[in-house]
Amino acid sequence: MMTGMVSRAAWAGALLALTGMVWAQTVRIEDPWVRGTVAQQKATGAFMRLTAPENMKLVAAESPVAGVVEIHEMAMDGDVMRMRAIAALPLPAGRPVELKPGGHHVMLMDLKRPLSAGETVPLTLVFEGANGQRVRQDVQARVMALGGQHGGAMAPGGHGAHKH
Repeated sequence: MMTGMVSRAAWAGALLALTGMVWAQTVRIEDPWVRGTVAQQKATGAFMRLTAPENMKLVAAESPVAGVVEIHEMAMDGDVMRMRAIAALPLPAGRPVELKPGGHHVMLMDLKRPLSAGETVPLTLVFEGANGQRVRQDVQARVMALGGQHGGAMAPGGHGAHKH
């Protein structure tokens, strides 16, 4: 009888510890936004600030508004700045990492429809901890008008310089 009680208590403690580990791995996602598009535009970027509680990586992203979602960086190729997909974006513990126009961003490609200012776009970000465990986090990103307050180095629809 006592063994059953200890087992249940141990099991409950283990479950609580596992739940705590998942909770501890939540990445803070601030100011998520997506650049609005015009008719016929098939790609745009999503931007935000990510702060991980421990060393982690952003390894994938998904959205129902896009057929393909990738993590991209801007990099010099000779004298030309180009965008390219990367396998993962490192997130050092406690240090904010900016996803912004002209830098790292989440690329939404093969858009299923135009994205209008004021609407929200659902995104699922997939993070991987140092132990290899993956955590999925959902976020709603507000669509900002082309040239709006979050405007930056990327030209409207400025993803024509991709190298795949």
